[in-house]
Amino acid sequence: MTTAVERMQFSDRVLIRSIILRADGGSGLAGQQARVGGWVKTGRKADKDAFAFLELNDGSCTSNLQVIVEADKGDLGQLVLTGTCLQVDGVLKLPPDGKKQKVELQVEKVIHVSVVDASKYPLPKTRLPLELLRDYVHLRARTNTVSAVARIRDGLSYATKRFFHEHGFCYVNTPNITTSDCEGAGEMFQVTTLISEAEKLEKNLIKNPPPSEIDVESAKLIIKQRGNDVAQLKSVKASKQEIGAAVAELQKAKENVLKMEERSKLQPGIPQKDGKIDYSQDFFARQAFLTVSGQLQLESYACALSTVYTFGPTFRAEKSHTSRHLAEFWMVESEMAFAELEHDMDCAEDYVKFMCQWLLDHCMEDMQFFADKIDKSCIDRITMSAKTPFARITYTEAVELLTEAVKNGKKFENHVEWGIDLASEHERYLTEVKFQKPVIVYNYPKEIKAFYMRLNDDSKTVAAMDVLVPKVGELIGGSQREERYDVMLSRMKEMGLPIEPYEWYLDLRRYGTVKHCGFGLGFERMVQFATGLDNIKDCVPFPRSAGRADL
Repeated sequence: MTTAVERMQFSDRVLIRSIILRADGGSGLAGQQARVGGWVKTGRKADKDAFAFLELNDGSCTSNLQVIVEADKGDLGQLVLTGTCLQVDGVLKLPPDGKKQKVELQVEKVIHVSVVDASKYPLPKTRLPLELLRDYVHLRARTNTVSAVARIRDGLSYATKRFFHEHGFCYVNTPNITTSDCEGAGEMFQVTTLISEAEKLEKNLIKNPPPSEIDVESAKLIIKQRGNDVAQLKSVKASKQEIGAAVAELQKAKENVLKMEERSKLQPGIPQKDGKIDYSQDFFARQAFLTVSGQLQLESYACALSTVYTFGPTFRAEKSHTSRHLAEFWMVESEMAFAELEHDMDCAEDYVKFMCQWLLDHCMEDMQFFADKIDKSCIDRITMSAKTPFARITYTEAVELLTEAVKNGKKFENHVEWGIDLASEHERYLTEVKFQKPVIVYNYPKEIKAFYMRLNDDSKTVAAMDVLVPKVGELIGGSQREERYDVMLSRMKEMGLPIEPYEWYLDLRRYGTVKHCGFGLGFERMVQFATGLDNIKDCVPFPRSAGRADL
């Protein structure tokens, strides 16, 4: 442990976390000069306004640094206001015995002050409900909970990239705009310029109305007149210069008529063809959507680079207002060639364990905050997940266990029978009550799974798997992909899917097919699993859901 403050490489300030998160709480830095910056959480004047105590936080950690400012260093009335931004120079010193903090900063000079209007600032000292904070999405990162979520997300993001890099996966950027529906559910946001172009055209036609038939005919008469002029000049053997000028005028007249005829055909509204929207006139010359998954595109790289993953935003136009749904959410997706369902389950389990251990090793202060303020069991939950082998059961075994629970008096809102898509209450019963740890359920009925999942030999189930965890339910969904061309084609026809948009996907089976598998992890669900937050809208910096897209 060093005895000198650690200044940031790209700034002359010192991160508060590098002071107070030391093993000694910062006491070993007493006597050191430090420049810190941050926002005042709380402040109070003392000793008849001779000085003020400020709790300063710069977002690098949950804990605050106590700062002492004397009245001759600045306007204490402004400095103590919650939300005030400060940058100060000072000396770290040991506080009096009996104080909670191990070190504090005695200010020698105030470098920067930006005050707030206390009557208008929406974030008071007292704790606001998370639901209310969503109305101030641009400011809520200043609160303890939301800033801790941001650091947890950062830790999980780094852990994700570290895990896949260490296991030989290549990071691939899959497109956000796609022409394929991976889930087959049809709940996709459409990407189009037809509406904006139609609005632009309508305004243009109002400002500059299209030419009438009379206007076009008049313009054609001018062509005839210009043609006569050229003929007349040639008959009198006029100079080349005169004839050339006349020909140029004739050409202009012809071009003008072409433009007028084209403009006369313009009609307000979205272009139609055969009674349907004409997407050939759209930006991509076909229907396009925001992606619900990068899986299909990722598979094309898995069939060349063998082991790949992607990490990015995905979108679903599901008009749901529940605590489990977002319209924009992040997914971690992996694909492995020369691998089958068992390998897929092994990789998914190790990945979850790696992330849980990473939080325990590198994000403990924030995890302790969530244990104290949000969910007392969150640390125990991720510790258990990091250390305990996951249970593995087939879908049929899962249904049998749920049926047995119903016979023993357990009541579920959703009926239990073979063939249903397990509801969140079923998943949580298995993980929280029956096994009390994460559970991997595999071999699902083909009717409730996507067309690309490999059909098992029983022709009733597919080689699909879901990783279920306490608090959340489904965290990961994956499968062995169907590599057999004829079987996949049959499945697509069986499910009524159009073949043309997926021809490229079928090519992967036509040319050098290989057994492969993959999975997708809902990143916000992982954050929810770790922190214990009840609403997934609080697990993402800028939540988008039906009716809300602030900023």
